[in-house]
Amino acid sequence: MEEKNIMNEEMVCACRYKEKKRAEEEKAELVKRLNRLSGQLGGIRKMIEDDRYCGDVLIQICAVKKALDSLGMSIMKSHLHTCVADEVQRGNTDILDETAELMKRLL
Repeated sequence: MEEKNIMNEEMVCACRYKEKKRAEEEKAELVKRLNRLSGQLGGIRKMIEDDRYCGDVLIQICAVKKALDSLGMSIMKSHLHTCVADEVQRGNTDILDETAELMKRLL
């Protein structure tokens, strides 16, 4: 069966796995942050169901967006220090274009 790419034409998703596993502490911290985000999203859902003031809902949406951006930057930092650094040391400079595209999407 042929693998389907889920990103646009400019960036191909090979759906790879990390060669160096994340430290258990790092993984636990990322999961903790995701759980917090899930809770915040549930809170927004409840605010909407309770017909809360639009401004209050929007403030919570902004908080979730900032938390998600922060999570993404944390993963990007790790990516640069592990995956990208390893690939550049192996002579694979194509990883730099891929990373630039990821950064453009993240920002």
